[in-house]
Amino acid sequence: MKLRTLLEEVAYKCLAGSLDVEVEHLVFDSRKDCCRALFVCISGTKVDAHSFIPQVVEKGAVAVVVEKEVPVPEGVTVLRVEDARQALALLSAAWFGHPTRKMKAIGFTGTKGKTTSTYMLKAILEAAGKKVGLVGTNGAVIAGEHYDTHNTTPESYELQEYFHRMVEAGCEYMIMEVSSQGLLMHRVDGISFDMGVFTNLSPDHIGPNEHRNFAEYRACKGQLFRRCRLGLANRDDENWELLTQGHTCQLLTFGQSPEADFIASQMEHKKHGDFMGTQFALQGQGQSFPVEVGIPGLFNVYNALGAASAALCLGVEPAAIQQGLREVRVDGRMELVYSSDRFSVIVDYAHNGVSTHSLLETLRGYHPKRLVVVFGCGGNRDPHRRYEMGEEAGRMADLSIITADNSRWEKVEKIIRDIHKGLDPTGGKAMDIPDRREAIRYSIANAQDGDVIAVIGKGHEDYQEVEGVRTHFLDREVIEETVRELGLRP
Repeated sequence: MKLRTLLEEVAYKCLAGSLDVEVEHLVFDSRKDCCRALFVCISGTKVDAHSFIPQVVEKGAVAVVVEKEVPVPEGVTVLRVEDARQALALLSAAWFGHPTRKMKAIGFTGTKGKTTSTYMLKAILEAAGKKVGLVGTNGAVIAGEHYDTHNTTPESYELQEYFHRMVEAGCEYMIMEVSSQGLLMHRVDGISFDMGVFTNLSPDHIGPNEHRNFAEYRACKGQLFRRCRLGLANRDDENWELLTQGHTCQLLTFGQSPEADFIASQMEHKKHGDFMGTQFALQGQGQSFPVEVGIPGLFNVYNALGAASAALCLGVEPAAIQQGLREVRVDGRMELVYSSDRFSVIVDYAHNGVSTHSLLETLRGYHPKRLVVVFGCGGNRDPHRRYEMGEEAGRMADLSIITADNSRWEKVEKIIRDIHKGLDPTGGKAMDIPDRREAIRYSIANAQDGDVIAVIGKGHEDYQEVEGVRTHFLDREVIEETVRELGLRP
């Protein structure tokens, strides 16, 4: 591609060289192939890529993007920009042919619920017969293929490459989680959002190398509503007005408030046969219909309502919304792996005291005969997390089966003893089975009628780390293997 063409939407000043050079690679990592490349110098917190200019030029780079005046060998085009990360995002979009302009692009932002909400909308659209690509915490999903990602919102070049693959796979819709860091670090610049959805907001990601305070965190989230054509906001969240302040999109709201454009009412827990989830009535855009959500927890009604509201705005019929939400599953997030008239088994990522309390309180709402929790704690981490999880499990579960998580370089037995420091004072019933596979198997083999079993802490993680070595381990697979071995039926 001609460098001049690549730069069409970038604000820059050419300090040296020609804009008519041919570029064969767009690179921001000096370890990559730099032959005839445009190299973008990112100033990171630990490494400043400006120092690698001599190295990349020697490897064949024909142009560099810089944020400051630095010595550059002759014969190389030098382009100065205000923000190299923003430039990289715009260059990446151009490099891959602006793929989000060829799909309907929907972004979800908020503190909680982004992952679940994106999977809910994906399930709805697929129930309507649409091809969908997704990017978020659990990775990227393109035409049924899964790709691991390192961040909730990956680096801009990586994002645009995923979008390009989606277009090539025939995807009509792109759904993604938009993190505050993704907005702050310009990773989503260059994306043409058709719709932005706000789930909820609470203090998070505040501290060194993240956000200075809650106001900045909220303001970063709010940027999405100045980057999309249509915005949907949770009206029941106390921050919704401040977060959407200054929006440039058409703005609609959802919630239980009668002033919302999309309203959920008659919310309740639902369990029958192999189904365990929630139920509510949805009203909006002149339509009214019942919805069952195949993920437990009344808080998931808000996630479902946001996804359903987005789907209605996209012209999806109620039947597809009902089917998608009833069948949706999210890896490791209140994931119902097994359910029958006798008992149910759920996998969740809860790995601290607050999330453990929330999970167990939610499951109590289904009035189980016994609530059984299988959990451990990660090694080489703050021990207070162990005390807190132990305390919450001791107070709220009928039986705690304490086992291994990712022990890393610590001994599992030491971690289990720490968990007991929080659990034992509560008087809660507990037993230790250090081998996680055996602990899960015991919980299922000894399940009683009416039990709800929660296997928590690892969620969608597909490995177990012991003494620096990772081996494959996925809670869901162990549960499914055990169910087959025991000859259990839904």
